[in-house]
Amino acid sequence: MRTKFCHGISDINDTYAAFVIDQWGVLHNGAKAYDGVAETLEELKVRGKTVIILSNSGRRAEVNIANLEKMGITRGMYDEILTSGEMTFRGLRDQNTEPFRGLGHDCYLVSRGDDRSLLEGLDNVRVVDEVDAADFLLFSTTDAPDKNLQDYEPMLRAAVRRGLPALCANPDSRVLFGTMNVMGVGTLARRYRDFGGVVYYIGKPHKPIYNWCFSLLREKDIYPAQTVMIGDSMTHDILGGHSAGIDTCLVKGGLHAPHFKNAETLADVDRALDMLCAQYNNVHPHYLCHRFVWGKPLPDRKNKAKASAKKA
Repeated sequence: MRTKFCHGISDINDTYAAFVIDQWGVLHNGAKAYDGVAETLEELKVRGKTVIILSNSGRRAEVNIANLEKMGITRGMYDEILTSGEMTFRGLRDQNTEPFRGLGHDCYLVSRGDDRSLLEGLDNVRVVDEVDAADFLLFSTTDAPDKNLQDYEPMLRAAVRRGLPALCANPDSRVLFGTMNVMGVGTLARRYRDFGGVVYYIGKPHKPIYNWCFSLLREKDIYPAQTVMIGDSMTHDILGGHSAGIDTCLVKGGLHAPHFKNAETLADVDRALDMLCAQYNNVHPHYLCHRFVWGKPLPDRKNKAKASAKKA
């Protein structure tokens, strides 16, 4: 399959009923929304598209909604926001499905600045201050760049010795933090696994969060064949969408921007994309665009048809 290069989202607007969009690196950089994002979301909504933001954020949906609002991405610009943090919260609350069943109640939480908002409202989960008192670990966020991987390793080794299972509420290995690309909490989870720990990942590219998304779309009579995943991560968005059976669009100006740094012509971009995809089992996105922008205006088909009729 050859990837189609797009000027913007208007190029694929007519093809899909639902647009599932990654958050960090596509809509914003963690501090502010990218130019053209709000206008593009508005264009999709004006045309009756269903827009779902699907994010590996380790925080609950309501926290993300508030953060997006501060950046000018208002609630009316999308239909739903589904986060791995929200899925984790619901799983811990109910504890009736795998991998949440039987985890226990005492949690050692790894988060930025000891942020406990992910667990607020859970009466059946307590945060403990020492690994020795915990039933399980929960990886939510990290204090990178203030802390590095080595800072966390003593805690990880202590948890492995106790055989504690771990939940990772954000599988991302690297995340955009302002203009920096810093360690994501998925890196901690992988190091824990390397040490011999058992880790359960909640979020993209794993199928449960995509299935949750599809269940909401089915309520609107929208099916995977009518859906496109737009993201900047080959691992989470493109491979995840491919595994879930939907079309994908890679935003090359996000996480993988350095890979396209020296690509000046379309042929250069094509070669750079082939080299990138070779690292991911040669899975190619269906589309490639530089940023999440609207692009060229859609043709005015109504007036075009009138003009053709007059000529006839």
